[in-house]
Amino acid sequence: MPPKDAATAADTGTAAAVAARTPAKGVTIAAGAAPYRRDRLRRLLGACAGALLTVVPAAVPVGDAAGLRLADSGECTFPAQNIKGTPWAIQRVLLNQLWQHTKGAGVTVAVIDSGVDAANPQLTSAMVKGHGYDVTTGPGKAGGGTTDTIGHGTKVAGIIAARQSKATGFVGLAPDAMILPIRQYVEDDPSAKNVPALVRGIDKAVTAGAQIINISEDTPKDDSDLRQAVEHALAQHVLIIAASGNEGTGGTVHTTYPAAYPGVLAVGASDRNNERADFSQAGPFVGVAAPGVDMVSTVPGGGQCVDQGTSFSAPYVAGVAALIKSRYPKWGPEQIIARIEQTAQRTSLGRTNFVGWGVVDPVRAVNDDSPGVTQATPDKGLARSSGHVIPAALTFGESRRAHDRRIATYVLGAGLLAVLVVAGGAVALRDLRRRTDGIGRGL
Repeated sequence: MPPKDAATAADTGTAAAVAARTPAKGVTIAAGAAPYRRDRLRRLLGACAGALLTVVPAAVPVGDAAGLRLADSGECTFPAQNIKGTPWAIQRVLLNQLWQHTKGAGVTVAVIDSGVDAANPQLTSAMVKGHGYDVTTGPGKAGGGTTDTIGHGTKVAGIIAARQSKATGFVGLAPDAMILPIRQYVEDDPSAKNVPALVRGIDKAVTAGAQIINISEDTPKDDSDLRQAVEHALAQHVLIIAASGNEGTGGTVHTTYPAAYPGVLAVGASDRNNERADFSQAGPFVGVAAPGVDMVSTVPGGGQCVDQGTSFSAPYVAGVAALIKSRYPKWGPEQIIARIEQTAQRTSLGRTNFVGWGVVDPVRAVNDDSPGVTQATPDKGLARSSGHVIPAALTFGESRRAHDRRIATYVLGAGLLAVLVVAGGAVALRDLRRRTDGIGRGL
């Protein structure tokens, strides 16, 4: 979902923006780099160059008020070469600990998106039998889910369940989970860029047996049909994870759907410092945040590329949810959501509008052995913004503590003086006796 203002023109898919932000083939993204300054520089370069070059239509154009918007920057080319290094979002996780119980076997995650290209070697074996559905123009054509002309859905699916490969350090968080691709968003077909197609996609995911649904797009409109589809999925114990959106620059608060519907886990984007990414949509509906800056993932035709947006934060959480569902197959959506929120790395004792309950902690969420709960709770302690802080009493002159300290010092000094007097007296008496005895013997 590209930003709308001119200050972020590099995120609207111009040729200049692609040149400014797409890394060279084979370049490894350094885990320790500072993304904020680099992103600002790239955006500035893209905006300046965009004024000089002919503007190419955005890969994912902004929809109207009632339309859907993909929650990414839309700046990725494919096919691409393999990125050899390990992306920062994977480096922050100890994979041997994350996978000590499961890698997501037995769990199917529906990716309702632009399709998922099964030709990428890391995704070929991750596709469910029959390769999903195409619901862009009707109730669902079987086997049409693996056509992806945009690349968005392929990137989303890779973050969830890309298989391990010796050619790259990138891997999905749940590499044994299966992907049900549902093609719902088509670049050149305006009829598919609407809520009805998403409604059909949700219904198809439920009937096809998906336990988790990932939706990396949003709309500002509360649509009754979309609400009913979400409610039906939740009633069938299907977990829905949705991106919060990318219109949050400056901390502005908007409500987006389906992320804001009750029972849906809304995911915002965080950066390398576990802070909210500047573009990430804030709001009271945000449940957690997850890495969404400089995200590496699979692209159609093979290889990987780098992109950013809450589009890629949502599948990061969906991968964690798949691992939890695999370990606790009887858990429902409420328990999985509560576990993710309760174990998140928090920036406060409770939730905030910016990162929800905190930044997802995959290892802790999957390996925590505590019983399942249905609602996250604030940490114990005194919140920094609490009104129950008791201020220190304002005093003039000597305080009671200072007075007591002064008296104690006096008593201690007097005691030491008394000891010195007694000791000195004893020495003087001894010397006097010695002199007296010497005089007596001389007589």
